[in-house]
Amino acid sequence: MRRFTATVVLTAGVLAAATAPVVSQDEPTSSTSALVDQTTLPNALELKGERPVADPSVLPAAAAELPEELEDLAAPPSLALPDAPEQVRIHELRPLTLEEALQLAEVNSPQLKAAASRVDQAKSSLRAAISAWYPSVDLSANGLPSYLKSYTYRNPDFVPGVTNPLTGERIEGDPETYGREWRADVNLRVSWDIIDPARVPQIAAARDTFERARDSYLIALRDLRLQAASSYFQLQEADEGVRIGQASVRASLVSLRDARARYNAGVNTKLEVLEAETQLARDRNLLTDRLASQDLARRSLARELDLPQDITPTAATPSTPLGLWEPSLQESIIAAYNYREELDQLILDISIDNSQANASLAAVQPVLSFVNTTTSFRNEGLSGVNSLGDIDMDDYRWGAQNTTALTARWRLFDGGRARADYRRFKQAAEESAYNFAATRDGIRLEVEQSFINLRSAIQNIETTSSEVLSSRESLRLSQLRVQAGVSTQREVVDNQRDLTNAELRYAQAIRDYNTSLAQLRRRTGLDALIACPANTLPAQKPEAEGMVIPIEPTPLKTACPMSSVAGQTEAISQSVQPLW
Repeated sequence: MRRFTATVVLTAGVLAAATAPVVSQDEPTSSTSALVDQTTLPNALELKGERPVADPSVLPAAAAELPEELEDLAAPPSLALPDAPEQVRIHELRPLTLEEALQLAEVNSPQLKAAASRVDQAKSSLRAAISAWYPSVDLSANGLPSYLKSYTYRNPDFVPGVTNPLTGERIEGDPETYGREWRADVNLRVSWDIIDPARVPQIAAARDTFERARDSYLIALRDLRLQAASSYFQLQEADEGVRIGQASVRASLVSLRDARARYNAGVNTKLEVLEAETQLARDRNLLTDRLASQDLARRSLARELDLPQDITPTAATPSTPLGLWEPSLQESIIAAYNYREELDQLILDISIDNSQANASLAAVQPVLSFVNTTTSFRNEGLSGVNSLGDIDMDDYRWGAQNTTALTARWRLFDGGRARADYRRFKQAAEESAYNFAATRDGIRLEVEQSFINLRSAIQNIETTSSEVLSSRESLRLSQLRVQAGVSTQREVVDNQRDLTNAELRYAQAIRDYNTSLAQLRRRTGLDALIACPANTLPAQKPEAEGMVIPIEPTPLKTACPMSSVAGQTEAISQSVQPLW
C-alpha cells in the first residue's frame, strides 16, 4: 500500500497540481513483507530486570538550595498560615526566567518534599524488615523492687498442730500468719529465628517497595518540571495577550480620533465614528480579559513555585520557540519505554506480589528458633510466720537460672487460608502484568500525541506568522485608502480585528509548540534540542514566489526562522514527505 500526498501551487494565476507517491515508514515497503511477529518482541523482565533499580544519579532534586539572588524567594514554613490582610498583600512583582522558575519549583515544591519523605519512610520500613535477620533481646522485671506485706487467717479446726520434740507435748497450730518481703525479679530473654520462611520474601517486598518509592519521587520531580514549565509558557502567552490588547486599544483610539476628525470636517458619516467606537469597546474588553488571564497565570505560577505570600512572579523573557526536536517519532517512543519509571513501578508491583505470595505460604511452614532465658531474683524478709516480730528484714534469698533451648512451631492446618492468600497475590501479580500492557500503550499514545501536537504547532507558527504579516500590511493599506478617501472606516476596523486575532493565534501557536516540546522531554527523557535564533517578525511581509496550499499534513518542519524566505518557499513547495 502506498500513500499519496499532493501540494497545490498557485503561481502567476496558473493552478497546477503535482502528485508524488511517497512510501510511509509505518507501512510495509513491499507487498511481500509481513508485520512484525509480536511474540518475538523482547520481554520487559529481560530488558529491565525482574527488580529494576532507580538511577541514583538523578534521585536528588536538580536543585537542593537556591542561589543568593533567589534566597528571598524560599518557600514559607510548611505550617505557616497568614492571619492578616497585610501578610498576603502583594508587595513585589519578581521577573523570573524559565530556568529560575524550574529551580524554584525543585527547591520549594511541597509535593516534591512529600515524595522525598515517602522515600525516607520506605527506607525505614526496609530497615525494619532487614532486622528480622538479627536476634531479639528482651529484658523484663517483675518489681524493681516490689514490697509485699501479707496477713492470713485460717479456720483453727483445720490448722494442723505440731509436736514439741523435747517434751512430746502437742501444740495447737496458729491460725494467723504474717509476711513482709522486698522482692526483685529480672528476666533476660534472647531469641533468634534460625529458620523463618517468611523472612526473605518480606525483606524482598520491602526492598521493592523502597525502589517503587524512589521511582515515585522521580516521577513527581519530572511532573513538577513539566507543570512549572507549562505554567510559565501560559504566563508568557498571557503577557503577549496583554501586549496585543494594549496595542489594539491604542490603534482603536487613533482610528476613533481620525474618524471623529473626518466627521467634523464633513468627509465621512456618523456611521464610521460609531464603528470606530464599537471596535474600541471590543479591544477594551479584550484587554480586560487578557489582564485577568495574566493575573491568573501569575498566581498559578506562584502556586507551582510555592513563593512567599507577598510576591507574584512575572515572565522575564518573551515567548519564543525553545528549540528544535531532533529525534524521530520511533526514537522518541523507544526512549520513552526505557525512560519511564511508570513501567518500572509495575514490574516492581509484580515482584512485590510474588514476594507476598511466598510470604503467605510461610504461615503453614515450620519455624525453628533459638531461645536463651536468664532469670535472677532476690527476696528480703520472710512470709508465713506467726508474728510480725519474728520477721527479720536482713534475712534474704538470692538465686539465678539460665535456660537454653531450640523451639519449633508449625501450623499443620489453617483451613486453607495460606493457599488462598497465595492465589490472591499471584492473581494480583497477573493484574500488574495487564496494567503494564495498558501503561505501555498509554506511554506510546502520549508520545504520539505530543509529537503530533508539535507538528501541528509548527504548522500553526508558520501559517499564523504569515497571517500576522499579511494582516499588518492589509491594515496599513486600508489606513492609507481611508486617508485617500477611497475606502471607509469599516475596512480599517475589520483589518485591525483580523490583525489582533492573528497575533493572538501566533502567540498561542508558540505556547503550544513549547508545551509540546516540554512534554516530549518529560515523556522521553531526551534533551537534545537545537537552540533557535531570535524569532522576530519583520515589519513588512516579504515577497514570495508563490502561495502553497498543503493538501496532506506537512512533515515536521522547523519552528525557527529560516535563513531566507525564498528557501522557506522552496521547502514548502516540495512534495510532502511522511512524518513517520
